[in-house]
Amino acid sequence: MTAKRRVAVLFGGRSPEHDVSIVTGLQAMGAVDASAYDAFPVYISSQGKWFVGNALRDRANYLPDDNARRNLTEVMLDATDDGEGQLVPRKSGMFGRGKPVTFDVALLAFHGNQGEDGQIQGLFEMVGVPYTGMRTMASAALMDKSVTKRLLAGQDIPQLDCAVLRRAADGVVLTGAAVAEAVGNAKFPACVKPCHLGSSIGVAKVDDMAELREVLPSIFRLDPVAIMEPFVPNLVEYNVAVSAFGGEVRTSAIERPKRSAELLNFKEKYMSGGGDMKGGSKAPGTASDGMLSLTRDINPDMPAALEANIRNWASAAFAAVGGTGAPRIDFLGDSETGELWLNEVNPCPGSFGYFLWEAATPSMLFTELLSHLIEEAVGEFRNSRLPSDPTPKDARLFKRPYE
Repeated sequence: MTAKRRVAVLFGGRSPEHDVSIVTGLQAMGAVDASAYDAFPVYISSQGKWFVGNALRDRANYLPDDNARRNLTEVMLDATDDGEGQLVPRKSGMFGRGKPVTFDVALLAFHGNQGEDGQIQGLFEMVGVPYTGMRTMASAALMDKSVTKRLLAGQDIPQLDCAVLRRAADGVVLTGAAVAEAVGNAKFPACVKPCHLGSSIGVAKVDDMAELREVLPSIFRLDPVAIMEPFVPNLVEYNVAVSAFGGEVRTSAIERPKRSAELLNFKEKYMSGGGDMKGGSKAPGTASDGMLSLTRDINPDMPAALEANIRNWASAAFAAVGGTGAPRIDFLGDSETGELWLNEVNPCPGSFGYFLWEAATPSMLFTELLSHLIEEAVGEFRNSRLPSDPTPKDARLFKRPYE
């Protein structure tokens, strides 16, 4: 009998999207195929500490206080000589250090910076452990909204012009002259948001320079870089997930988020009563309502040409970065003119976007999506793994002990 793969489900992290990541991680824990994988939670606190323990399986234990942490083990990442990941207890007890927790694959459920932006991906690359989702360089580039625009500029995908504003080296307040120089000829009204965050955190509409200067300090407390784009009138948003299955790029169902104001904010996206904050489909054959809610229309009626553009441009963006994982590609549209622009790419969307795949044709349940991501991670690792000594013989300057 083939042994189950040990899967470490990592979530939390040092990001303003820390809490959303917990939700995604716990949803994944409830949806992993238990017949094929042995999954366990790894929580990274907002202070960057790593914890394991059965108490992390229960949503009621978040955020773990000092009392709850007595039942958890703080660990640090390492790897075995056999290429397994291992989480080593940081502290020694009366009988020495506890036994390391080993695993075969890291299932990454992070959102935002220091988790979705290539940093944790690069860590697993260095240690030599398979991990799910987009690769290090793709994650880093696509979590930077301004870099994404430059990266995809040659793909014939329409994008809005933007101005980039950077936090002053001595604080969060920029002078009026500095803001005016960064904005240049950009026009108002405009949309301004953190350059490296998602979940609609920190997004604001500004009608003039005074309002822009007013909102920048709050954005700069979350992100050292802000991006400003023209505000789209008659705004409508469309999102679609993309992944590769056996070499074939497929797109999910399309969602059209609903909103009661001019911009969709965090509260409407996650706290308006429709989002499933507990879990998703666990076994093949069962579908979940998930985030199919009052906050979004799934597979809305739209002109065939518009749908084709959404799917084709999303697929092109995915392929441009050697697509892996199941990112969600977001678009902005003008409902009156029919114009459409790429908004951003989410390397790891909330809830892994499973509700979009469940509503796709053909349908893929959450359990199946996670299995796809885990097996893809193993395949990517095998294809990119270097030999134990990657330095070719003609580039070696030092004698090897084994020579």
